[in-house]
Amino acid sequence: MLKGKKVVVVMPAYNAEKTLMQTYEEVPKDIVDDVILVDDQSQDRTSEIARSLGINTIVHSKNLGYGGNQKTCYKEALKLGADIVIMVHPDYQYTPKLITAMASLIAEGLFDCVLGSRILGVGALQGGMPRYKYVANRILPFFQNLLLRYKLSEYHTGYRAFSRKLLETLPLENNDDDFVFDNQMLSQIIYGGFNIGEVTCPTRYIKDSSSISFRRSVVYGIGVVMTSVEFRLHRWGLCCNRLFAPLDDTES
Repeated sequence: MLKGKKVVVVMPAYNAEKTLMQTYEEVPKDIVDDVILVDDQSQDRTSEIARSLGINTIVHSKNLGYGGNQKTCYKEALKLGADIVIMVHPDYQYTPKLITAMASLIAEGLFDCVLGSRILGVGALQGGMPRYKYVANRILPFFQNLLLRYKLSEYHTGYRAFSRKLLETLPLENNDDDFVFDNQMLSQIIYGGFNIGEVTCPTRYIKDSSSISFRRSVVYGIGVVMTSVEFRLHRWGLCCNRLFAPLDDTES
């Protein structure tokens, strides 16, 4: 518990057997009440290792994709009564040592969502981020900030913390099941008038960290651009988009 609020960590997993234990060991057990791992039909021992660590483990009957995995993560966390939910990838790309700081910002009522940004500080390239990803992580946020009329250093981090109210409000089932889910979710958060904070997160690309291919990165980038355009068109009333229509009554 943190400030009387239940903290649940969720881990969307796929083939994370080599890094799961290292990631789990850094989770601050003094404030985290539960850890949920959702295994999206891994081809290795991810779920076996998770259960041996005492992690609440759910295995999909078929591969639902990164976005589909997150949908399950958040549903299960809310079922457990979570007040604060933090997504940490089990591939050890993001250090769980920031969980306390991120959860505190929500527990204190300062933000509804907190992101661990690899771009906010320095060292992304030194930490192993591929140069094409670094360039994309500088260009795309500039474009997104213009269309969404917000100001974030990064929209593409997979290290995120959310309040219960936010997760109960967003129409996440309307989002894509692939990687663009992350971007659609942030766009919905902004559209719904929720406050987003950022903390500097060390960049750590290691051999066993998961990473999508260049081709899929391009597809993701196109999806990001389309989501931002759809956001602006819906805001202007030029179209009705299912990502944002359910949030029209929540705008602040």
